[in-house]
Amino acid sequence: MQQARFRLRAFRKASLIAVALTSLLLLVVGPTEEALAQDAGVTATEDTSVEPKRQLQPEEVAREAGAEAQRTALGLRQGLLNALPKLTVVLGTLLLTWLVARGSRALLHRVLGRWARADASTALVSICVWLLGTGIAVSVLAGDLRAMLGSVGLVGLALSWALQTPIESFTGWLLNSFQGYYRVGDRVQVGDVFGDVYAIDFLSTTVWELGSPERPGAVHAEQPTGRLITFPNNEVLTGTVVNLTRDFPYVWDELLVPVANESDLRYALELLLRLATELLGEDMAGPARQYETLLREARLETSVADKPEVYVSLADSWTNVTIRYLVHARQRRKWKSLLAERVMVELNQPAHAGRIIPVLPRQQVQFLGVDGRPTDVPGSRRE
Repeated sequence: MQQARFRLRAFRKASLIAVALTSLLLLVVGPTEEALAQDAGVTATEDTSVEPKRQLQPEEVAREAGAEAQRTALGLRQGLLNALPKLTVVLGTLLLTWLVARGSRALLHRVLGRWARADASTALVSICVWLLGTGIAVSVLAGDLRAMLGSVGLVGLALSWALQTPIESFTGWLLNSFQGYYRVGDRVQVGDVFGDVYAIDFLSTTVWELGSPERPGAVHAEQPTGRLITFPNNEVLTGTVVNLTRDFPYVWDELLVPVANESDLRYALELLLRLATELLGEDMAGPARQYETLLREARLETSVADKPEVYVSLADSWTNVTIRYLVHARQRRKWKSLLAERVMVELNQPAHAGRIIPVLPRQQVQFLGVDGRPTDVPGSRRE
């Protein structure tokens, strides 16, 4: 089904391009107005003076067909010869347009320098120059403003249908260039693609892929997989762009530590908070102040913790203690691994035995008496 849709779409695009090229060809080598008027006069004269024709023989039909083909070829040849001066002017106009576009790009690059939107501005100026030059060239070919507008409209409609995806991708590149959704070096997630931006072209963007738990078969962490992924820039228009490092390269991360319900919960909270503060407290202070400043400028909540925090939530048969902390987006796995190692080593110390009980798989077996009521049997509950 998908293959049939793809073939139908390709046939539609090819048909539109063929119509556009045919109209352009007729515009270049079509007969002139004088030739059309002369043919109309000849036809009218023949219609008034014609007598009933006799039935032609096969040899005469063949000669008439050959003569008609010769007249058609001569007409096309004459139309091309008549269009040679126009074609010379058109080629000169396109050459001048190319020189002006190239000179304007060089001038704008020198004036704008390393401005973030210099490439997009230069591209827009070049497009305007080419549109102006192409309009002048088509007007010279058509010789009539109405014919020019009709031909340009037909060609533009056909190309817009046939080149829909490239046009959307180029629009996405322009929008990203001026809005700055992501730059080279940013860590982004666009649709299903997650990685560091490697290159941004007019029609596509290339990223170094990063692993994530949501992508089966990849590295299950935010570390490079070694693969390059290229996606069209129209994803900016149709998808969601998540940038982890554009304005603030730090993100909140969490480590979940389950403890048994029989544990000393307050003691466990104090211990885990102390371990996280010793490891991450100093590195969190500066980013927390920067984060608070950004939130204040955006008129959002400004109460940002400058030290790790712990939270408690209930599970089926144990208690989850969540350690929340602020780390650099490119170092999430490193700090989570260090914190998990320190927590596990500390919880195995003899000083915490009996106060912080780890969670083990549990299975409860319940026996029913003869009357169908539960019966307490020693050892019916195992941990």
